[in-house]
Amino acid sequence: MENKIFTEPVLKNTESLGFFEMIQPPEDISEHGHLIDYLFNYTTVMNIFFFFLVCIGIFGFSYLYHRKRHPKPYYTYGNKKTHITVATVIGIAVFLGIDLNITRLSNNDYTGIFINWPDESKEDVVKVQVLAQQWAWNFRQAGADGIFNTQDDVVTLNDLRVPAGKKVVFQILSKDVIHSLYFPNARRKTDAIPGRMTRMWIQFNKPGNYDIACAEMCGTYHYRMAAKLTVYEEEDFNHWLAEAHQIYNSVNDPEDPNIYWGWKWNSTSSNKKLGMN
Repeated sequence: MENKIFTEPVLKNTESLGFFEMIQPPEDISEHGHLIDYLFNYTTVMNIFFFFLVCIGIFGFSYLYHRKRHPKPYYTYGNKKTHITVATVIGIAVFLGIDLNITRLSNNDYTGIFINWPDESKEDVVKVQVLAQQWAWNFRQAGADGIFNTQDDVVTLNDLRVPAGKKVVFQILSKDVIHSLYFPNARRKTDAIPGRMTRMWIQFNKPGNYDIACAEMCGTYHYRMAAKLTVYEEEDFNHWLAEAHQIYNSVNDPEDPNIYWGWKWNSTSSNKKLGMN
């Protein structure tokens, strides 16, 4: 079914882009993508800062102790109290300023946001089942009956459509090898594993067309695992979904086993009570 609401985005000519434009990450269209951007930027800035400190030390001492200034070499084993103190302070600063702080930030985001699952009994969420395979993404949304793996399910190949402003809960499996469902514009990805269901939820906030990729090397044609994400305004999404229910209810063949790969939905409300992620 054609997407009549959105057109394909116009690709920019990378030759006309400046250096800083080319290295910019994809536009963040999600509710919490900025948290991951902040963690990435913080890690990068701190590593660059300490990198320059090391460079200053290397080139500074090379200049100060050049043979022209010190014809007689100065030998040290680095076991003086001053040497030990300086090395200890630098090591503690790196550990506290980078390692421990990154752990604190990421743990707070993970426990406070990313595994704070929507309560499906109280919130209106969009449920999507995902089956990865070499070399495609299969997406399933329940039909008008609200039950997965029935004839009126909306089943698409490399084509995911969701509304803006609503939480979208994904349940993910793999048909063959390990893949990774990756939304660059939401800064989120989760592995698709054979025999083990993984979960993820995202709230997309900006309508438009975006990319979905596989972030796990899954074989020879890994590069082909590209899909499209379409984010609608809620009214447009409801209109599309109503049409999709009617179309797929008529075209889904009850005798085709390839269509019925879905499973009984495992409510995130029960997972939250059990402390599962």
